[in-house]
Amino acid sequence: MVKRFIAYYRPHKLLFGADMAASLLISLLGMVYPVMTNRLLNDFIPNRAYRSIIIAGSCVLALYFVRMLLRYFVQYQGHMVGTYMQAQMRRELFAHLERLPFSFFDDHETGAIMTRMTNDLFEVSELAHHGPENLLTCTVMIGLSFGYLCTINVWLTLIIFACVPLLAAVSVYLRKKMRDAFKERRKSNAVINAALESSITGVRVTKAYTNAAREQEKFEVGNQMYIDACAKSYSAMGKFHSSTSFITDVFNVIILIAGGLFLYKGRINFGEYSTFIVSVNLFIAPVQTLIQFMEQWQNGATGFRRFIEIMDIPEEQDAPDAEDIGEVQGDVELRDVSFSYEKEGERDILDHVSLKINKGGKVALVGPSGGGKTTICHLIPHFYRVEDNCGSILIDGRDIRHITMESLRRNIGIVQQDVFLFAGTIRENIAYGCLDATDDQIIEAAKKANLHEFVSGLPNGYETEIGERGIKLSGGQKQRVSIARVFLKNPSILILDEATSALDNTTEVLIQQALDELCKGRTTLVVAHRLSTIRNADHIAVVTGGRITEYGTHDELMRQSGTYKELYELQFRHN
Repeated sequence: MVKRFIAYYRPHKLLFGADMAASLLISLLGMVYPVMTNRLLNDFIPNRAYRSIIIAGSCVLALYFVRMLLRYFVQYQGHMVGTYMQAQMRRELFAHLERLPFSFFDDHETGAIMTRMTNDLFEVSELAHHGPENLLTCTVMIGLSFGYLCTINVWLTLIIFACVPLLAAVSVYLRKKMRDAFKERRKSNAVINAALESSITGVRVTKAYTNAAREQEKFEVGNQMYIDACAKSYSAMGKFHSSTSFITDVFNVIILIAGGLFLYKGRINFGEYSTFIVSVNLFIAPVQTLIQFMEQWQNGATGFRRFIEIMDIPEEQDAPDAEDIGEVQGDVELRDVSFSYEKEGERDILDHVSLKINKGGKVALVGPSGGGKTTICHLIPHFYRVEDNCGSILIDGRDIRHITMESLRRNIGIVQQDVFLFAGTIRENIAYGCLDATDDQIIEAAKKANLHEFVSGLPNGYETEIGERGIKLSGGQKQRVSIARVFLKNPSILILDEATSALDNTTEVLIQQALDELCKGRTTLVVAHRLSTIRNADHIAVVTGGRITEYGTHDELMRQSGTYKELYELQFRHN
């Protein structure tokens, strides 16, 4: 883990080196005051060298001014090194998240991921700046101060130094407990963020059902977990700091007693004793800094460990022999496909499913919820992998496992019931289907999606901001934006996953017209709840319990008097 952390310094090694040099100079300049104090007490003052006193004071003042400039550089540029590293980690984490399989997001909440992206990496950046600085300067200062104190009185220095092993032993003992406690606090913080993200996203549902109290209860569970975790971490931190601070306080007591005895016995004079008391802080201060640094180390190390936990999750990988398929014709075939989202041995969502859609053809999937219809829609773009011994999915006769995922998905357009729009303008969301599209192409796509007339009536037209997830648009308007987006993408294969569900009749007519236009000349797979919308499909497959139990045209299935006929007549009767 340390090697991986150090690697992030390499792009900024010059700035980092300058920061370390400045920090070291700051520490060395800190030696000036006690050294000058020694000269004053033992030379300038006894010899009444008043001119030397003024000169020495002026030199110290000038050096302190230089130290002020160095401290500004360290505080500014040193923190920027940490910020640059944090930005690089965040950049890598975001890119890695974009390449992770769908299954990762099935198991991880958005708020928890955001915690690792923000809070954890901030702590890492603080460690990146202060860690090397503290370790370098404190180590150097402890060594230099020890040598300087020895020049004043060796035995008194050795007595003080003898307490260091005790301090180290206590620190090591309490460090593990503090590390574990901070790790638990990180986890609880992620729980809070996940609950917060969920509640804020669903605030309109909460208000509609007047369940604010229930959401408060759910949030309070995570909040209490955080309080308990904080209590443990702060208790561990309190034990650590109080114990180590007590030992450093003992240093001063030892100096007081041992120094007094040395002075009484005549083994040290008053000037040397005074200088030693002033100078001993050169030794104690970096020791205390290292002790206090342990908390920051725990924060940063825990954050980096959580960062690499995600970075070590395998990304989506094309097969070694995968090739770019180019522009597909549109033949789609599922050949004896079995699939389960769960671990091996669990029930299959799909059980030996075979289905073929010829180029330009239209096949509809119907059946009860949970039967596997949406799973089929997820498998064709290779969002989830079908294992080698569980059948195959073919595009133009080629197994999709041997096609690059990017080229495969480039040829597939998807319109779902739950439309996701990005915060931004209508233009930006339509253009998501083709990022380099011209204005004319965007407008043409909107016209085909029956959206242009609505957009033209808005004060800002295509530059209208739609809010988070398109909240300022109605369900039908959002659906038409998503259809325009697919028109612009112009794929050979089209998947419509209940694209007209939950719409009023008037809006459904507009959406259906746009979808009919979109389907022309494309291989289309339709998942439909309203069976009246798929009567003109070339074939209809009834999916029940992970199997295709019926297959044929509308008329053929009606003559079979099976599940399809029951579903159709039930809907017709309610209509």
